[in-house]
Amino acid sequence: MSVRPSLAIFAGAVLSASLAAVSATITVPGLIAGLEQAATREARRAGAPGLEVRFAGLGGLASRHPTLSGGDALDDETRLAAARAIGAIPGVGGVRWSDAAGSPGDTAVPIAPLHCQEDVNALLRVRSIRFDEGRSRIDAASRDLLDEVAAALRPCLGSIIAITGHTDSRGSEAANLALSRERADAVLAALVARGIPADGLRARGVGSATPVDGLLPEDPANRRIEFSVVATMPLQPTPIDTPSAR
Repeated sequence: MSVRPSLAIFAGAVLSASLAAVSATITVPGLIAGLEQAATREARRAGAPGLEVRFAGLGGLASRHPTLSGGDALDDETRLAAARAIGAIPGVGGVRWSDAAGSPGDTAVPIAPLHCQEDVNALLRVRSIRFDEGRSRIDAASRDLLDEVAAALRPCLGSIIAITGHTDSRGSEAANLALSRERADAVLAALVARGIPADGLRARGVGSATPVDGLLPEDPANRRIEFSVVATMPLQPTPIDTPSAR
């Protein structure tokens, strides 16, 4: 008779995990589909109704950096107008032409942070991503926090998300640098496992070089992971203001 409650608990856990997975897969395609519709509408208004807009990055992963194609017959003025109109859509990152080459210009449209960094900072103000003592293995108790961090970062897909590892000043600085980088790499891998595209993540370790304001360098509270969402640089050079480059 005692088996039935266990089965019910197990079934409930499986259902919860399934619903979470479905929710994660719906969120990103829904965001991209909305951006595609808006981009198609703006291209038509700019006089480029046949323009193809593809929101995908390396390996076909969803990205807020669209690639434009099918504009070979357009004049330079129309190409520029279409690229700028699409780049100005809220949530869209840098725009590039599939047939363009060159460097990004001064008028590249910035990436809106969409409050991602503020949301992540709010999570980490009250909790910390913890690791096994002196190692880069993430403590099991931090898995739920990483789930929340991934969810908070998901609306900013296409931005560059920097992950920085810090240590206190105890021990050699060479060892601290290595450990801080290994821990940042571990967090990067954990986010990729939670559906955050790897091509938008950057990991680095700075050892004990940047203690928390007001803390002594040797204070254990300096051992931390910080995130920053880069809002003004696209993932790759994206020349939207030089549409004549073919």
